[in-house]
Amino acid sequence: MTLVQMQTRPASAHPVHSTVADSMDAAGPQVWEDMTVEVALSVMAAARTGHLVVCDDDGLCTGLVTRARLTAVRDSSGYTDRIRLRDIADVIGPFASPLTTRAEAEPAMRCRRLGVLPVVDEHGNALGVLALSR
Repeated sequence: MTLVQMQTRPASAHPVHSTVADSMDAAGPQVWEDMTVEVALSVMAAARTGHLVVCDDDGLCTGLVTRARLTAVRDSSGYTDRIRLRDIADVIGPFASPLTTRAEAEPAMRCRRLGVLPVVDEHGNALGVLALSR
């Protein structure tokens, strides 16, 4: 699991900086890695969301997939209806720690061109998502 921030800071180090935990949204729909691309797109449409948190068989977050990524996979020449979310290599990570500050997370998200970043606890459980500020 790749965290955006690997070291923690005491709360008093930067009291004016909000943390990811202070500004994250609910994780939203969580789906399993063995779900097909078509089913994931259907879940996304039904939930009226642009992303899904992807979990393994133990319920631990393995990443996040967006509508744009699923549509690109579905529209590719190598697509078959047997492709599962686990087959999409870039579904895995990165993740943010709830202790990461927004000032640290947002530049990392921009650098990686991520609009949404999963926030996970130290065990890999999805706590929420951080959306990039416009």
